Amino acid sequence: MAEAQKKGLEDVIAGESAICFIDGREGRLIYRGYDIHDLVQGSFEEAAYLLLNGDLPTKSQLDEFTAQLRAEAHLPREIVGQMMSLPADSTGMEALRGIVSSLSFFDSDRNDNSREANYRKAIRLLAKTPIIVALIERIRTGGDIHMPRPDLSIAGNFLWMLLGKEASAEHVRMFDTALILHADHEFNASTFTARVIAATLSDMYSAVVGAIGALKGPLHGGANEQVMRMLLQIHDPEKAQSWIAEALASKKKIMGFGHRVYRTEDPRATHLRKMSETLGKETGQTQWYEMSRTIEQYVLAEKGLYPNVDFYSASAYYMMGIPIDLFTPIFAMSRMAGWTAHIIEQQADNRLIRPAADYTGKIDLTYTPVDAR
Repeated sequence: MAEAQKKGLEDVIAGESAICFIDGREGRLIYRGYDIHDLVQGSFEEAAYLLLNGDLPTKSQLDEFTAQLRAEAHLPREIVGQMMSLPADSTGMEALRGIVSSLSFFDSDRNDNSREANYRKAIRLLAKTPIIVALIERIRTGGDIHMPRPDLSIAGNFLWMLLGKEASAEHVRMFDTALILHADHEFNASTFTARVIAATLSDMYSAVVGAIGALKGPLHGGANEQVMRMLLQIHDPEKAQSWIAEALASKKKIMGFGHRVYRTEDPRATHLRKMSETLGKETGQTQWYEMSRTIEQYVLAEKGLYPNVDFYSASAYYMMGIPIDLFTPIFAMSRMAGWTAHIIEQQADNRLIRPAADYTGKIDLTYTPVDAR
């Protein structure tokens, strides 16, 4: 099969980018030249700055960037009112998709696609998305609303807003790491969606909402939710191997395994596995890690598949007290850094993305009037 005809565009080069590189054979993830294993020593703010600007910030640059984010860490009262009027059964991703779309009405730069205006919009989206995700849960459960504090990082503020109490330094550090790991991943489905929309010279909000829609799918960002539901269904570590063996025998798709690019362990899973183990010991919920480990070893032995970013992030988030249907919105609030960086890059040297199709339908049919058919 010719390269251009590969199903799902697998391994087809769809464009150039200087933002992210994945070495699938070596299991490496690189942001702007820096290995993810090194970047997790820093903060999500540093990683976001790197993705948007191309270099790691100096101390003064990071301070300025953080100040810009804090200045935008608020929501218009109309947006909060809209969130309070959402149907009670709205899922996290449904709510996020609609609210981010509405945010554009309150952005004075919304119709300006200049690099400077898009950068300002990126700052606003990075600052406001965590607030939206946290408020989704607080509003629907009737909890007190806690707005961001100027003394906390994005990770610290999110846990503060979501849980209603200040998280431990260790939990904040873990969550910061998770945000860094999810911040970008080359031309994945949601990022490519954002670039396709941006390539039409539509606005950043339209491109980001399209990306959120792509991320919502269970074959992309929604996989971690399905992983946790699987673990809850198994419940007992003693039953994990028999459950997974039966699932594989019946051709069920096991979420959280395999990747289109990686041919070895997903480097993000390396960190999330440790996080799940640590949280299990700390919270006394070791069963989730034990089940995950049993499943990982069995699937690798039977199918040769490694866990991806979704597999261990599920149990880690769950043990931090995060509701399951917020797992994917959290993915989105992290990936907002990557999406906006890609939108800016796309429009800096733009060409409309319009691939060709390999037509497989009929041709040269003869039209007959409706009464004669």
